[in-house]
Amino acid sequence: MIRIGLTSFNEHSSLTGKKSSSLYEYAGYLPLVELDTNYYGIANKSSVENWLSQVPADFRFVVKLYAGFTGQSKWQDSYPSVAAMQAHFLETMQPMIESGKLFCFLAQFPAQFKCTKENVAYLETLRELFKDLPVAIELRDYSWYAKEFIKKTQQFMRSLDFSLVMVDEPQLPDTVPLDITITNKKFSLFRFHGRNQAYWNDRTGDWRKKRTLYRYNQAELEILGEQIQQVSADSAEVGVIFNNNSGGDAADNALQLKKILRLEYEGLNPSQIDLF
Repeated sequence: MIRIGLTSFNEHSSLTGKKSSSLYEYAGYLPLVELDTNYYGIANKSSVENWLSQVPADFRFVVKLYAGFTGQSKWQDSYPSVAAMQAHFLETMQPMIESGKLFCFLAQFPAQFKCTKENVAYLETLRELFKDLPVAIELRDYSWYAKEFIKKTQQFMRSLDFSLVMVDEPQLPDTVPLDITITNKKFSLFRFHGRNQAYWNDRTGDWRKKRTLYRYNQAELEILGEQIQQVSADSAEVGVIFNNNSGGDAADNALQLKKILRLEYEGLNPSQIDLF
């Protein structure tokens, strides 16, 4: 099954017609969402239970791991050990794991996470921390995809049962290519960040909002659609997340792709309440 979704659920006005939407409203249009809340700080279990209560049975969540797991914050500031951080995270997420609505956990590593022996060893540690749970790994540095390492990277991901995220981002000397090699046949995850080359590496001003300011055109989406179908032929579940929402383009692009792929989702929440 191919599920299309967006990063966050509350900021896509072109999807729901509202400036700020609830997860219940979002789940009336798409069957997948990426939640980044835990990246900044591990959520309360009550929040997780609330998310689950708002979505239908066939809805799925991509949950970004807390930044302490991927080296983007100092876990030592909040936890006495990695084990304590892991225990807190998994205890909080237990309702989602048990519900069957978890598509995967997403470990998004920064560009500073290069292909080194130390980082390879850390990925082995990460697998131990999350045992048999579905984990997708997003790498942002080209070194993992260099000619001399790409096959080894792919095989390493297979050996650990990780799904290597299929990333679409601006093609620059230090960015990663869109590699559609399947490393876990149970599930594959695409993340589309847009192709705004001018601001991808810019760190001035409000750079986070400019970085993903991009709208895919019809031709680009058709090519991406073909690649998604190719992956779907050999992957039990495929998730597609649009993260190009700096200008509110993600929802429109998601609906365009849904039309291109001729997808019809059943069992979504009612998108409106009929009077009669």
